[in-house]
Amino acid sequence: MQTDLVLSHLKKHGQLLDLEIASATGIALAQVRKSLADLMKRGEISQCSVTHFNGNKRIDGIQCRISGYVPPVAPGRKAGSNKSAASD
Repeated sequence: MQTDLVLSHLKKHGQLLDLEIASATGIALAQVRKSLADLMKRGEISQCSVTHFNGNKRIDGIQCRISGYVPPVAPGRKAGSNKSAASD
């Protein structure tokens, strides 16, 4: 159940640290890390270890995101060559 909650939170909010997921969902950090390991085994997420420093305090965590996710193209005009101007 908690694994599904972690996965849905990642789908909704994108790339996050394990600490952020635990804080937002109210799940214990150890359980979030267990859920992330299960999701990683199933190939549903990608993760890497990160280290942040807050002053002299070292914070180790896991940064993760949905595997193979490519965000949709934003609407509107795109930068690049203008084919109609090139043909004139």
